Amino acid sequence: MAREEKSVAENRKARHDYFIDEVVEAGIALTGTEVKSIRLGRVNLRDSFARVVNGEVFLMNCHVAPYDKGNRWNHEPYRDRKLLLHKKEIRELSARVKQDGMTLVPVRIYFDKHGHAKVLLGVARGKKQYDKRHTIHEREVERHIDRVMKDRMR
Repeated sequence: MAREEKSVAENRKARHDYFIDEVVEAGIALTGTEVKSIRLGRVNLRDSFARVVNGEVFLMNCHVAPYDKGNRWNHEPYRDRKLLLHKKEIRELSARVKQDGMTLVPVRIYFDKHGHAKVLLGVARGKKQYDKRHTIHEREVERHIDRVMKDRMR
């Protein structure tokens, strides 16, 4: 019996604020109460980012709510979490991020078919305000076209 990927949290603001050029899958080093809390969907990626520090990649500013049934060994909500990647992948990401205006943004956290927590990291460039307005305009035009086509089909 094969399991499917179970999406837990998505960073919709990332797609609004950044152009995502490339996506990389990474594992996350978590404690027991963090895993339980993430399985319940109590994670927020809104202002989080990833950074390469001394040849290791860390997920920063990601809020994982404390587990309700946890005791005094419950985890710290905003601690830096190590991301599990191969050295070659880390070197490539580090080289990409050193370019002007590039950053690592978590796009989604999910559990894979083996039950391991994974994060999709996007190598992203920041959008300017006019780019954001253009994206919103395109989305509204698509919605309008869909509405018109739906009405025509009736």
